[in-house]
Amino acid sequence: MTIHSPEPFSQNPQIAFHRTELGVILGLYGRMVAAGEWRDYGISCLREVAVFSIFRRAAEHPIYRIEKRPKLRSRQGQYAVIGMDGRILKRGNDLKQVLRVLERKLIRSVE
Repeated sequence: MTIHSPEPFSQNPQIAFHRTELGVILGLYGRMVAAGEWRDYGISCLREVAVFSIFRRAAEHPIYRIEKRPKLRSRQGQYAVIGMDGRILKRGNDLKQVLRVLERKLIRSVE
């Protein structure tokens, strides 16, 4: 399949998760799937943000979004976990630290 874009890729770069970032995110995702909490995910790579959306069922709105916004690296932190209602649950520059807000939910659901 060939993807055509109106502008060359170098002029219109997209933000994406790096392989190591995806490894951290998918590690948590796998644990939550095994616990029966999550069932599906989606990844969007846009001009200013990369989004990993987490779903309880495929037909729903995401229950969580993990966002990467490199422009916020020096201010609030480039990573954020956002709830279904749009509230930012955690923000920072260390992805593992930011994802801990979701790991706490895993500990509660297993008990």
